[in-house]
Amino acid sequence: MLTREMLETQGNFLFRWRGQMPLVFIPWLAFAVFRGEPIEAAYGETIGEAFATLAALCLIGGIALRILAVAFAPRGTSGRNTRQGQVAESLNTTGVYALCRNPLYLGNCMMYVGLAALSQDVLLTLVMALTLVLYYERIIMAEERFLEARFGAEYTDWAARVPAFFPRLTGWVRPAYAFSLRSVMRREYPGWLAAVLLATLIHLGQDQVEGEPLTEDMALWIFALLAVIGCITLDQLKKRTTVLNVAGR
Repeated sequence: MLTREMLETQGNFLFRWRGQMPLVFIPWLAFAVFRGEPIEAAYGETIGEAFATLAALCLIGGIALRILAVAFAPRGTSGRNTRQGQVAESLNTTGVYALCRNPLYLGNCMMYVGLAALSQDVLLTLVMALTLVLYYERIIMAEERFLEARFGAEYTDWAARVPAFFPRLTGWVRPAYAFSLRSVMRREYPGWLAAVLLATLIHLGQDQVEGEPLTEDMALWIFALLAVIGCITLDQLKKRTTVLNVAGR
């Protein structure tokens, strides 16, 4: 088998399980959390807080990028489909897709790296980043073959102008669809819940290592509880009503 074909085969396999890959890092993340805050311990509170702030901004930036991609996306694009394989009813080339061909994957990487960095384990953060590069490289390669076969010159012309992963700074094209908050709420709440809960557990775990009481961060507990309640509500609205449905989205 040619190397290209092997990478595409791996990409198609990983595409089906792309939501589960980060789970393999959970044991390492848990171990890192219960080491406390090594950067703060080594370099002081100011450096530790600055590192945590950068990690949080990376996480929030990833969430925001996914929102920008999903909020303007038409039906049949930018989906969470896994088991049924590649799906594309149309080619989305406007909005954030005019700057980067894979903004959802870039957003995922920012979220995962941000969560790893919150643990203040530099090695974990670097390994996570490298793994994600290799992981999404294969998925993107498989998707490119599918989209090229599906859309032909329309895809290749777009790919020639727009970088695959790291966004260009110019070339913004007004989205073809209006911003849809309901689409975002319907499609993104699982990721929001996972990010909020993991960030909360990381912070609380570090506090426990340092001997702080669980009641020290009541605001954080309340925020996490509200996130859970909100996501349960959105899940029920999605499954039992049409409130979050938007025509053509």
